[in-house]
This record gives sequence, structure tokens and C-alpha cells, in this order.
Amino acid sequence: MNKSEIDKLILLLSKLDDLDFVIVEGVNDKKAIKNFSSVRILTTKTTAIFNVVEQIPKKSRVAILTDLDSEGKKLYSQLNSVLSQRGVIIDNRLRYFLFKNTELRQIEGLINFLDSHSP
Repeated sequence: MNKSEIDKLILLLSKLDDLDFVIVEGVNDKKAIKNFSSVRILTTKTTAIFNVVEQIPKKSRVAILTDLDSEGKKLYSQLNSVLSQRGVIIDNRLRYFLFKNTELRQIEGLINFLDSHSP
């Protein structure tokens, strides 16, 4: 990644604070996101998906940052569908950036990824 891509990634991470919630899979993913944001983070490994969905009011702005592996993609699809039907606004900017511009596939590896790509 070049410097402008790293800068864009850091900007997208800082914009998580503009959201109401971030949904991640596990505790290590939550720890990684907490390094960049104080947004409320919900995990799917410790809470059933329907309980996660129930905690999010209509018109909330949410990022779904499940891993970019097959299980994470399936979970993303389910959450995106259910939350969108409930009127929740899904912010995919960071997810799409990570998928298109990095080899990172696990959210918990975000800190190490940035450390290894920063000048």
C-alpha cells in the first residue's frame, strides 16, 4: 500500500466515530477496532445475531466489519439484509476499502497490518 492508501484507511477508521454501532465477529476484532474508535461495538460471537439486531434502532448508522473470509461474508450478508429491512443505514466504506485495497482478511489483524505498512 502506498502512503495515500494508508492515509485513506486511517481516515476511514477515524470516521467510525460518526457511526452509531460497529458489528464485528469476535472479541479480538472488537479490541482492534477500539484502538481506532470509541463507537459502540457489538460482537456476534458472544451474542446471538437476532440479539445484535434487536439492539440497533431504526435509522442507526452501522458498519458491519465481519472478516473477509467465507464465514464473515455469509454473516455480513445476513446482517446487511436484516438490518437494511429494519431501516438501518449500513456504511460499507471501510469494508469495501479493506476488501479492494488490502490483503487483510481478518479484522483482528488491523493493527499489525497498519504497523507493517506504515512508513
